[in-house]
Amino acid sequence: MTEENKNKKKFPLWIYPETRKLVTDWYKKDNCQSQSEFIEKAIRFYCGYISAENGVRFLPAAITSAMTGMVDSLENRMARLIFKLAVEMSMMMNILAANADVDENTLRRLRGKCVNDVKKSIGSVTFEDVAKFQKGE
Repeated sequence: MTEENKNKKKFPLWIYPETRKLVTDWYKKDNCQSQSEFIEKAIRFYCGYISAENGVRFLPAAITSAMTGMVDSLENRMARLIFKLAVEMSMMMNILAANADVDENTLRRLRGKCVNDVKKSIGSVTFEDVAKFQKGE
């Protein structure tokens, strides 16, 4: 008997058969050495969950870890997509600048108009809208 087990106390436990089946089905999946260990972990987790001070240590840690992973993954994906978009925009701007004769004053006014268009449309400006504007429609 280990030192840890010497301090443990045995007591009667009454549980429903379906609850007992959950314990027998899950204790090995949780890497527990015994069903008693699984039940003790479950009790500690639940007590932490319902306790305001201790609950912060249990459930939010799991949620925070999962959310951090998801946000990091999304952040990396978005950064790659924005980089690709910036490269394409740079290519397009270089092609247009090489073929268009636009003065600085026109560019300044166009930038202001574009900023306002994007603000009004919450970032959704369509090519059709721009084409209509350029044709004076």
